[in-house]
Amino acid sequence: MQQALYHPEHGYYSSGRCAIGRNGDYFTNVSVGPLFGQLLCAQFAEIWKQLGKIDDFIVVEQGAHDGQFAHDVLEFAKKSEPEFFASLRYRIVEPFPILQERQQRTLERFRHKIEWLDSLQPFVGVHFSNELLDAMPVRLISEDTEKFVGLKGNDFAFVERPTDRDRNFSQAALDWIDDVAANLQRGYVIAIDYGRLGEEFQGSVQVRAQHRNLDSPFDQIGHADITMQVGWSSIIERAQTSGLRVAGFTDQHHFLTGIISEFGRGGSPEPPGGDCGQSPLPHSPKAKRELQTLLHPEMLGRAFQVLALEKKIDPGAPPLAGFKFAREPRDV
Repeated sequence: MQQALYHPEHGYYSSGRCAIGRNGDYFTNVSVGPLFGQLLCAQFAEIWKQLGKIDDFIVVEQGAHDGQFAHDVLEFAKKSEPEFFASLRYRIVEPFPILQERQQRTLERFRHKIEWLDSLQPFVGVHFSNELLDAMPVRLISEDTEKFVGLKGNDFAFVERPTDRDRNFSQAALDWIDDVAANLQRGYVIAIDYGRLGEEFQGSVQVRAQHRNLDSPFDQIGHADITMQVGWSSIIERAQTSGLRVAGFTDQHHFLTGIISEFGRGGSPEPPGGDCGQSPLPHSPKAKRELQTLLHPEMLGRAFQVLALEKKIDPGAPPLAGFKFAREPRDV
């Protein structure tokens, strides 16, 4: 996965070959339309208010692809709540030049609001990611054996070996949460991805190209997406060890429904005119279709989960709007 996805020249992501949307390899929340960014902007604004409407409130995004999510957030903030927009600063952590160039084109009109970094730096605000963790390199461990990549003739093949005592299936994800925890001075981490908690987790690799599941990660190497569902329990355990607390965990359906229910009630910015009008629910047919795709259990609503972590937040603070309908959001 490290080489197939992130090799500087040949990697699926790093080369810019990754294609998302109807004409690409897979769909994601951002490719559905701007409504996803608008709803998350409302959640970010609530966090900004909770932190005391601070100046230089920073949203850090990793895995920003072409910058469309950042564009949707900034566009909505500018229209819906100018005071929040004035305080908002956006950071994109992007180590790959070709992706940074695409993001800069998408975000040209907001360049004064954005800085690009190749690694995390200290910040106060919120760290956001959408389908970042599922693409981090993993180990294939089953009971007492582990699959490694070897050669059979001129072809790649799996080779099984006894596993050692270290059973961390994704060290990259654990290192990532350590890094985020070390750089978050105060605020939240919001990670959206697909996975399972505890014993429900069954790690299996998924390979996709042109909206089809391929049989093997050795098919179309560098031209296909390789992912594995997230083991949320290991992420949560490591986050707590690193000084973060769980602020909420739920599926995407309930998360976005909670945000919608709080529109215009003081916790989030008022929706602008247009798709959302003055109602918590979108009015236009296009926005309604977007909402259905994001919420429907057989589409993206149950496939994705949302984990929120917090640091230096008053323990008595109410749950974020997105966890209004979550079960025991602080007790995972």
